[in-house]
Amino acid sequence: MSMKLRNKVALVTGVGPGLGLACAVALAAEGAHVVVCDIDEHALDAARAAVTARGAQCLAVRCDVSSSEEVTKLFAQIVARFGTLNILVNNAALTPNRPIDTERRNKLYAYMQTPMPRQSLGFTSEISDEEWHRYWGVNVHGVFYCTREALKLMEPQREGKIVNIASIAGLSTRSAHSPHYCATKGAVIAFTRSVAFEVAGANIFVNAMAPGGVATPAFNEYLDRIGEDGRNRLWQNCPLGRFGTVEEYASTVVYLAGEHYLVGQVISPNGGSVI
Repeated sequence: MSMKLRNKVALVTGVGPGLGLACAVALAAEGAHVVVCDIDEHALDAARAAVTARGAQCLAVRCDVSSSEEVTKLFAQIVARFGTLNILVNNAALTPNRPIDTERRNKLYAYMQTPMPRQSLGFTSEISDEEWHRYWGVNVHGVFYCTREALKLMEPQREGKIVNIASIAGLSTRSAHSPHYCATKGAVIAFTRSVAFEVAGANIFVNAMAPGGVATPAFNEYLDRIGEDGRNRLWQNCPLGRFGTVEEYASTVVYLAGEHYLVGQVISPNGGSVI
């Protein structure tokens, strides 16, 4: 590793198994001190162990980013431990991974891949108030709360990098099975562009990564279940014929956390699913 982030202080929110953990490890491998937060104590323990195994200092804090009070306390602990923050990765998010989400996803894929009469798929009309607000609480309010606190540190020091994890769901119809998720990720993209313009003059770089599909263990199990014919149908929507690994996505985050000339950009590694 080049250690290009040596002694920088980075916060990664949502470090459960998957992209968040991979980002924390990749930043640590480049020399950053890493703060990790999550609502899951077991995820925090695993992230702390993985980061310190790379020789980096690590502060692990349980935090629900949908609560402004908890985010304020998180940043107080960051300042007490490291004095400042140089890098923020807003990764914490609710994702559509419940059984009802799987049903909706399968319904959408069948509609896209099989000749059938055109009709409404009936997703939005089934979403409850509670479900809608939960997604906005974490995926949008959480990004705002963490960004607001980070800027209070970055603006006076006139230096910082903020990477917001969006999704192709905010750019395309690929996740039409989850309109609540799509709406929140579209909001993250709009917020990224607005804040990027606002703070660029203070040498603070705000950008977003909008990943395509992630090859998680849960998704690989899904591929096994649908069989060869199902997999072939699925890959008709992805020219590369596979989803990205968490390490591939994390490398893009590390780049955006380093030295570059990107302001308010949405980088979308997605294997050609959205071009």
